[in-house]
Amino acid sequence: MSCRLLTLCQYETNKLVRINSVRLGSLKWTLNVVILMFICIMMLWNKQYQELDPVVSSVTAKLKGVALTQVPGLGDVVWDVVDYSGPAQNSFFVVTNVIITKNQKQGKCAEVPREDKVCQTDKDCSKGAWDQHSHGVQTGACVKFDVRRKTCEVSAWCPVETRSNPPRPALLAAAAENFTVLIKNNIHFPAFNYVRFARYHSENGVEMRTLYKAFGIRFDVMVFGKAGKFSFIQLVVYIGSTLSYYALTTIFIDWLIGTSCYKMEARQNYSERKVESVQDKQQVTPQLMVLMSITGLSVVVVQLYPCPGSLFQCILSVSFVDEDQLRLVRKSRKKSLQNVKPLSVLPRKLPKQGSTPKLTPVNGHGSKPLPQRGPGEPVWCLCGGCSSTPLHQEELCCRRSRGPCITSSPLFHPLVLSRPLLEALLRYRDPLGDPAGSTDALRHCAYEQYIAWRLGVPPADSHPVVPRCCVDKIRAEFPSLDGDYKGFSSPE
Repeated sequence: MSCRLLTLCQYETNKLVRINSVRLGSLKWTLNVVILMFICIMMLWNKQYQELDPVVSSVTAKLKGVALTQVPGLGDVVWDVVDYSGPAQNSFFVVTNVIITKNQKQGKCAEVPREDKVCQTDKDCSKGAWDQHSHGVQTGACVKFDVRRKTCEVSAWCPVETRSNPPRPALLAAAAENFTVLIKNNIHFPAFNYVRFARYHSENGVEMRTLYKAFGIRFDVMVFGKAGKFSFIQLVVYIGSTLSYYALTTIFIDWLIGTSCYKMEARQNYSERKVESVQDKQQVTPQLMVLMSITGLSVVVVQLYPCPGSLFQCILSVSFVDEDQLRLVRKSRKKSLQNVKPLSVLPRKLPKQGSTPKLTPVNGHGSKPLPQRGPGEPVWCLCGGCSSTPLHQEELCCRRSRGPCITSSPLFHPLVLSRPLLEALLRYRDPLGDPAGSTDALRHCAYEQYIAWRLGVPPADSHPVVPRCCVDKIRAEFPSLDGDYKGFSSPE
């Protein structure tokens, strides 16, 4: 559970990995050129280098023209601009047909007959009644509308409009085609302090006349637009917002490397070099460690950074004798540590101070024959020297492929099991102590010697693991007095 919580307490930063590849380099520059062309085309097409200002406009529209029509009951009627076009805001109305009610004045007269307005006596009329279809307010009297019908009397402009259907054909439809529209448009762009306008002749005059019910076309004049001029700041903002498009090149190439276009070894090598786990140096306490050179009797002091006891213990560092590399694996509860796939493979890092013997990995191509698998040998053991263990994290052999065990190397006993060397190491740490009387201290010092020999300086965020065959040899040389061993342990 703590492993999952610790993943939240991590900081990630970019790491630059340079790949010397003509194919990938050409692909990178091709994609960059395509992205640059796209940015330039969109900048010119949409004029992203301009600063825009919306238009502020006021429109005055006038309609000019004269028409002569024959109106039933009136004779020849001349129509001018006051007759066929009424005032409107940002629009004008052209009359094409009209119903005329002549010589109206305020008074009392009969309402136009309708189904609910026909009456017989005064009781059928309500004084003060009015609705949306009435021409006035009822007086409460029932009067004659014509010879046959009676309607309720109303107070209104009399006589009321009696015709509901306009004349056919339309009176002004043909003449309206020759009318002239004059539009005065004042445009102002306040941000740029620029004004553009046009002047035309216009007349104002309104004359009150007989009631007209006009039918026609209304024209609404709408003005919209924007102006732009070059702005260096706007250009910089646009370029800055489009630089993120170049990240598509990295995303595409990373995806391409991760596909089957590249071999598994190349993909794994790229992943291992691109992602590297490091630890905050403020949380690591340096510790002195002693290593005796086999070439002489000198004692060499090296400075190591051991794995901390409470952080990142789910990552284990493993080294095989037939590989000059260090593997970082995640602790597993379901399979043996020997078969867990590595998270990354790193070169084995030796201590910088002092000197250590140059060791050659033990392989199976020497004169010694390959060991045969014994009847009680675990299936994960490849050297023939490992014993069974109930813990999966202890199921680790010293080899990746079948071959001789590292414990058969001439250097294993002098470096790891030599009692004088281990006692010298313990005396170096505690000059007044007596290391000869504590086999537990000698056993744990032997573990540290093997780690320094085969793992070098493991990453500070990992826990080094000693192979099972080496653990058996060390325990046989320095057994516990009560026969109880703690085994592999790392905080969860």
